[in-house]
Amino acid sequence: MNTDNNKKVVLRFNKELLEKGNTEVLKEIISDDFINHTAPANMPHDINGMIQLVKVLHQGFPDLKVEIHEQIGENDLVSSRKTLHGTHLGEIMGHPATGKKVTMSVMDIVRVKNGKYTDHWGLNDIMQVIAEL
Repeated sequence: MNTDNNKKVVLRFNKELLEKGNTEVLKEIISDDFINHTAPANMPHDINGMIQLVKVLHQGFPDLKVEIHEQIGENDLVSSRKTLHGTHLGEIMGHPATGKKVTMSVMDIVRVKNGKYTDHWGLNDIMQVIAEL
């Protein structure tokens, strides 16, 4: 696949999975041997960890929106700088709903092969934001 198509796969992941919570899309865009190299210590590093993360985020922030600021692609890698926006309307990691609007900064790199995520690396302030609720 070319870089533009790889960027479309990453966009689809962000909009359909992260934003809408549609875990069914994972069957189409995540490889069976997917590894999340920077998954939180208490979550699996495979597709199950992604499902768990999305459920936790949507439980706490049911109106979650993903704003992608930039995407850069080279060979089979796509890097994104993005912001997650949400309102804390549900319990998340022991924090009861506060009604606060939050923003979470994320930078990630994804390897895409044959139209599917195979690897993910990322940096974000999601845990810091949740701890401050």
